[in-house]
Amino acid sequence: MAGEIYKKPVMFAIISAAVILIGTIVTMFAPMMMSHMHPKLENLQPFTALQLAGRDIYQREGCNNCHTQTVRPLRTEVMRYGEYSKAGEYAYDFPFLWGSKRTGPDLARIGGKYPDAWHYRHFEDPRGFYPKSNMPSYEWLKDRMLDAEDIQRHMDALNFPYTSENLAELSEKTEMDAIVAYMQVIGTSISSKADKQKKRVDMEEMTNPLAKDPEAIALGKELFEENCSMCHGDNGEGDIGPSLIDDMFLYAKGDLADKHYFNIIYNGADEGTVMEGRAAKGGMPPYGEELQKDEIWSIVSFIRSLQGK
Repeated sequence: MAGEIYKKPVMFAIISAAVILIGTIVTMFAPMMMSHMHPKLENLQPFTALQLAGRDIYQREGCNNCHTQTVRPLRTEVMRYGEYSKAGEYAYDFPFLWGSKRTGPDLARIGGKYPDAWHYRHFEDPRGFYPKSNMPSYEWLKDRMLDAEDIQRHMDALNFPYTSENLAELSEKTEMDAIVAYMQVIGTSISSKADKQKKRVDMEEMTNPLAKDPEAIALGKELFEENCSMCHGDNGEGDIGPSLIDDMFLYAKGDLADKHYFNIIYNGADEGTVMEGRAAKGGMPPYGEELQKDEIWSIVSFIRSLQGK
């Protein structure tokens, strides 16, 4: 009886198509209509007009061809880039900009990692920060003003909220302002509190084992030039970041011990980070997963040499 269907090719094709269609609807289209299939993180907010303009520029310039925006749940990726990506982070991304190639580093956790000034300078001169970078210069973006009417159409199409005041502010903004604003919002819906707790080190009785060591100072100089000079100046005189050779630490007069230098390099300094009663303003990224402890101590030793200590 069952074999009869194989003798009727037309009927067999119709039944097969019906079965496949029903399976497709049940397994693919029906779940798309369920709210739990479209998660949204509690801290996630729609893009502002300026941020959306920056995202459009990011797409237009093909940044997603070299940078991904997704951290896979692999230990090596989490150690390098931060908390792995969650589906609920992308509820307002149309289209997604996950990317598939990392010519440059992943940007999923770039928001808030550096101050605005760092991004402006980096877009203008990438090789001023990383001599081997093949990222093109985008200095010309600061000469192109935003088109508020065009951005309004994009906001309307995506049903993102905005006010007339928001749009009026765009008349004074450049494309450089927009892409920096977009950089600063990427990944900020994920709290990195757990990540920071994981990286903390015990500072009790901590002393610099490489203090005044000539070889450590020489290594520290190389590491400082590679990782620190773009923000703190070639000789620690300060630039985007504060001076390292004056009598100030975390915006208060008076120096602190080597272990505090180690701590701020290892853990970074988010806004509100308190150390010995002094509050950081943020913008210092952590290097605890990128540098070995002896390398960080070498940088501290080099900074001390700049201070003449």
